[in-house]
Amino acid sequence: MPFVLPTLPYATSALEPHIDATTMEIHHGKHHQAYVANANKALEGNPLSEADPADVIQRLADIPADKVTAVRNNAGGHVNHSMFWSLMAPPGAGGGGAPTGAIETAIRVSFGSFDALKEKFAAAAAGRFGSGWVWLVVRGGGLEVCSTANQDNPLMGRAVAGCEGVPVLGLDVWEHAYYLKYQNRRPDYVSAWWNVVNWSGVNDRYARATP
Repeated sequence: MPFVLPTLPYATSALEPHIDATTMEIHHGKHHQAYVANANKALEGNPLSEADPADVIQRLADIPADKVTAVRNNAGGHVNHSMFWSLMAPPGAGGGGAPTGAIETAIRVSFGSFDALKEKFAAAAAGRFGSGWVWLVVRGGGLEVCSTANQDNPLMGRAVAGCEGVPVLGLDVWEHAYYLKYQNRRPDYVSAWWNVVNWSGVNDRYARATP
């Protein structure tokens, strides 16, 4: 079946004061909806229109040349945002705090501390010129931080996205994700976002990425 906009697992106001309701309404209901509609249009008549979106973005070589950019951008946007919504939760009600469980151990082994991970995320976000994402990925048995442009995803592979791995956490640093509240203060948005990270969800993704 065609790609479908996922329902948010919380109210659009639930992430305040860190992410405001108006941004959530526009980001989810307008931007993400547009990625879904455009991806479906680009995949119309293609057998991959029935595939899992995460599989589609790993098979861009199977997309006709005149459709590949639209699929890359829009199916990528759908995959990225679907993950983004699911890995946030209201502060104090599943969101925020320090990582726990297996992901906490993996963070400590790979980076030394949670604070060190946050520093790497902040640097990657600041270094991403224009629009893109910052990712925590499982690669080679450990965790790495990397960044992609536009709606690229590490699942697309290094040759396409510039980095690779299985993402277990992703941060949207497009201006539409933060500009209404933070204007040009991307570092403030990145810092505030940690207050809504759903570590239980991250642990679930980590478990699936490290069988």
